[in-house]
Parts: sequence; structure tokens; C-alpha cells
Amino acid sequence: MTTTVKRSVCPFDCPDACGLLLEVAGDQVTGVRGDPAHPYTRGVLCPKMAHYERTIHSPLRLSTPLLRTGPKGSGDFRAISWTAAVEIITQRWREILARYGGEAILPASYAGTMGLLQRNAGDAMFHKLGASRLERTLCSAAKGNGWEAVMGKTLQAHPDEAALSDLILIWGAHTVATNIHFLHPVREAKKRGAKVWVIETHETATAQAVADQVLLVRPGTDGALALGLMHVLVRDGLVDRQFLQAHAQGFDQLENTVLPRYTPAKVAAITGVSVEALTELAHAYGKARAPFIRQGSGLYRYGNGAMTARLITCLPALLGAMDRPGGGALGDLSTGSAFDMTIISRPDFLAAPTRWVNINQLGDALTALVEPPVMSLYVYQSNPAAVYPDQNRILQGLAREDLFTVVHERFMTDTAKYADIVLPATSSAEHADAYRSYGHYGVQRVKACIPPIGEAKSNWDTFCLLARGMGFDEPFFRLTEEQVLDELIAKPGPWLAGADSAKINAGEPVSLPLPANYKMLFRTPSGKIEIVNPAEPTPVPDWFPPYGGKGAYYLVTAPSLYTLNSSFNEQPELVAKKGPMSVRMNPADANASKLSDLQRVIVSNERGEVTFFLKITDTVPPGVLVADGVSWLQDAPGPRTINALTSQRLTDRAHGSTFYDVKVDIRAE
Repeated sequence: MTTTVKRSVCPFDCPDACGLLLEVAGDQVTGVRGDPAHPYTRGVLCPKMAHYERTIHSPLRLSTPLLRTGPKGSGDFRAISWTAAVEIITQRWREILARYGGEAILPASYAGTMGLLQRNAGDAMFHKLGASRLERTLCSAAKGNGWEAVMGKTLQAHPDEAALSDLILIWGAHTVATNIHFLHPVREAKKRGAKVWVIETHETATAQAVADQVLLVRPGTDGALALGLMHVLVRDGLVDRQFLQAHAQGFDQLENTVLPRYTPAKVAAITGVSVEALTELAHAYGKARAPFIRQGSGLYRYGNGAMTARLITCLPALLGAMDRPGGGALGDLSTGSAFDMTIISRPDFLAAPTRWVNINQLGDALTALVEPPVMSLYVYQSNPAAVYPDQNRILQGLAREDLFTVVHERFMTDTAKYADIVLPATSSAEHADAYRSYGHYGVQRVKACIPPIGEAKSNWDTFCLLARGMGFDEPFFRLTEEQVLDELIAKPGPWLAGADSAKINAGEPVSLPLPANYKMLFRTPSGKIEIVNPAEPTPVPDWFPPYGGKGAYYLVTAPSLYTLNSSFNEQPELVAKKGPMSVRMNPADANASKLSDLQRVIVSNERGEVTFFLKITDTVPPGVLVADGVSWLQDAPGPRTINALTSQRLTDRAHGSTFYDVKVDIRAE
């Protein structure tokens, strides 16, 4: 059988949006390679995607609609037709609309696919229903808010600029696990003599791979560290005052009112970083020709996350780093403005504003929300039972017999087991889409590479089918995926208009054009870097402690090299490489608690208890526990997984998640 090679894009929640080459024979994807023509990912794939064909053609794939026959959570279903499934769903929705109104219906989705069409395909239908709207702030809302408070809509540094840097700070980013292609410019810079500092709460594989220096900080104290660095920069005359005078707003207020309080000794007491190490880093940063900061997301998942982001974002301004090739900062790139997303989301279909429900508080929404209560939950491209905070409250809500739950999925996930109806979903190889990245400035359009597996349908096709079943007769709901994508590319925002649309429509990876000196085009209300922002509740940035809690240890939920959130748990080879669900602990703490390596332990707090296998290692500092990845419940040593311990509390700004702001105790099982 002839094998053809078709272009695609990795659809998962990673900043890199890798270019893929799928080897296709008949209706089968037989192999996956990186696309060497991709300008950023350059043909390199992470271990998770190296055998994506095993996910596409997994024996665990759902291939037909299912109707629940047993208790919720049992996973007992029988096959039904799509016609029957649509009739059941639309009939139940009509009953709910008549009795409770549209806000009793709630979508629950996140980043199972990052495609512009498939990820946002449900918006138009839920707007027509008048459903509650989901505030999707699960990942890095606080991080983005902190950047905007200082830099507004200013473009962030292209990751490849790091190759020109002489000092790279990888701050709270496990690059080997979550952003592997950033290692290319890092290694290029190191060849030219650059030094790399990794700032983390524990020693990661990233630190072991590329760091010249590793600085471990106490969880939730990164903002205080940033202030300590600023204090030393000012004290030792390393600040570019001419740049600040010309391009920044409010530095004098920060210098006179906040920085004096963050002496090296005080910062050492807060962060656990010694005065000597703090001073060494400040001098290295202040004397660098073009320092570059790569920020992760975990350090912003604390109660002080947005303020921490503001403080770190201010650092390059003190040196004028963004005015130098190779200098500046990179968190998450916002390339969404290149597209007119109203073409897909259709806000005009929303007859009147409806209530917002925060994704981090879904547990409370399902168990305590009234006027009206949530009576139907529609889950797609997400697995709330595993990956949302406060798992026990989520499961309590999903177990409600009066909650009509529909899950559109590829696999029988922890959430799907609680559904009344399960609908089979396509993989990214089976539908058309367009992708942008939040780690580089690339965009790419792709076609379906193979037909859908079994009776699987894409998000777009499913929502159009349900909309027609509800009697919505707008022509929009009869468009094909390709027709919507044609319109999306044909009506670009001003930024996308500067890109080569012919190459985009041909499926080639294309980089969005960057203006000359783009890092210095400050898109803020003042036209300057707003170190002091009068529109913020706290105009002059300052550090305040995270929420914390009553437990003896901070629990850090670190990314795994082999799974991504709860994705890829369907590949047994990757699950085996990840190993059993474990928690890592410092030897001194283990000795004090009389705990042994590999024994079963229970980690607990006021929200729940989770059983782990213990790994004792000196890569974790005292007072911290580290758990890697998110397991499916069926693979856990006990009845719960990591998010039984995390909280529904929100960040200081932007209503973000606080997954890392968790304290726990630990004991032998």
C-alpha cells in the first residue's frame, strides 16, 4: 500500500504547536515525524508525540455514541445511534430550557485541542441556547494579567532571540517537559558563551540538562526574589536610568517606597535564597549585555500570581534589556489578535448577557450554584474529573442523578464515566483546523489526514448537528469546517494580513510578521512601560504572601515528561515510562517522618486524601513535596488523584487557578 506524507500540527496544550508530518497508508496513520520545514520546531518532537499514531488508532478509542446503563461513575454504557443521541440530548435541553432557562446549561471545555476552529466550535451554539458562559482561566490567566499590567499589548520577545543572549533565566519553566524547542536557542546561546540560570522550587530535568546555576526558591516567593534583585541592581548602580527616564513610568515610586524594604537579608528570609546567591544573580543579570527571561506558568498559580508576574515583568525595564538584540522577556505570546475569532464564536448569537462560571470553581457550580442550578453539563476537549481543582467536589457534582451530562471524547476518561451520553470525538488527524502558538509567532492551517475513526465526529460537526437538532436554522450551522476556515483566512486581522495567505491555505507553516524594533513598541495607555500602573488596585507593585494553608509541606504538581495533564494516559508505553503515581520528598523530611523509599503514603489536607508511592530524593528541598503529572483514576494506587488536594481559590487578579498554592501533610498508609 502506498504511503503518503501529510502535514499536520500537534493539537495539545503546549506553547510550541509543533509541525508534524503524518505518514498515511490508506485510512491509517502509520508514523509521525517532526516537520523539518517548520521555522521554529525544526523537525523535533517530544516523547509524547513521537508515536501519536498510537493515540489515533488506540484500541481504547470510542467509536460510537453511548447511553449510560449503570450508576454514574460505573462506566456502564450501551451503544446507540447518533440520531438517538441527538434526540435524547435535544429533548433534555428543551425540557431544561422550559423549566430553568438557558443558564442551567453549562459547557465545560479547555485545551484538549488548541485548534482555532475545533477549540471554539461550541461558542455559537451555546450563545444561541443562552447557556452559562465558562470563564476559562485554568492555566495562565494571572501570568497574562501581570504582563499586561506592565506592558499592555506589547509584543513579547521571539524565543529564537534567546540565541543572541549572554544570560538566560529560565524562571519556573520545566522546558524539557513543556517547551522542548526552546532548548534550541538556549543551546545556541551556550555555544556562544551564554550562562543559563534555572530558578525553580525543586531541581528539574531542565536544570540538569542546561543550567549553569540552579536557584531554588520557596513556593510562592518568586515575586519577593524579583524585588530583591531590583534592590541589589539599584544599590550597586546597575540600573539604566536613562532608559527608565525615557521609556518607563513610575520607577522612582517603586525605588523610593517598595525596594528599600526588600533588602537581601529580608529576601533571603522569605525565599530561602542566600544573600550571596541573590547578589550573584543580580550582578550577573545587571552586567549582562542582553539578558533574556523565559517564564513558565507554575509560579503564577498561587494567590499572588498576577502580582508575581508584574514584578518579574518589570525586571528587564531596569536594564533596558528589550532594547537589545537577544534581551527581554517571554511568557506566553498573544497571537489571537491575528484572527477575527468572532467568525467562529458568533457573539451576535447571544441575545442577552448570561452569567459567567469560573472553570476553577466548577465543583461549587455543580454542587452549590442556584438561580438556576446547573442542570446540564456538556464536556468537550477536557477531563474535569481529573484536571480541574477540588476533585472530590467535582465528582460529587458529576454524581448528581438530576444532572444531565454529555461528554464528547476520544476515550472513556474519568469524566466520561459519569456521563449520561458519551459521543465519540475525532483526533486532530481526522478533522480540519488552523493553529496558532503561544510560544512562537507561527500559524498553520491543516486538512484532515484520514477519515474519522468509526462514527467519531469533530467538535464542529457535532455542534452543528446539535444546533440543527435544536431547530437553529442559521446558515452558519450548515457550513463545513473548510468553509469556516476559508472565511477565517479570507478576513484576517491586520496582523495576519501581512502574512502569506497562499502559503497558509496550502498548509505550510507561516510566521506572523514582526515590526522592526517590535519589543520597543510599547502598547500601553501611557506609551511607556508601566512599572506603576494607576489602573491597578495596587498601583505600585509589591509582594504579598500566597494563601498557603495548615499543612507542613507545599505540594508542587509538576509536569511529566511523558503525559500532558491527563492526555496520553491512553498510551501504555508512556504510562510505563512515567511510572507509578508517586510523590517526591527530601531525605531529611522523610527521615524525620520515618518514611521509606517506595512505600505507600497518604498526602492529605482539608479537601481530601491521595495515596502515592514515595520517592526520596535530594532534588526536592525540605518542606516541599513534588508530584509529577496527572493520572487517570484507574491507574492510581488509591481512589483519588492529585487534584483531590488542590483548591478552587482564585489568584489575586484575572480569576486564575491556584494549583500550586497548596499545603499538605503526609503519613504512611
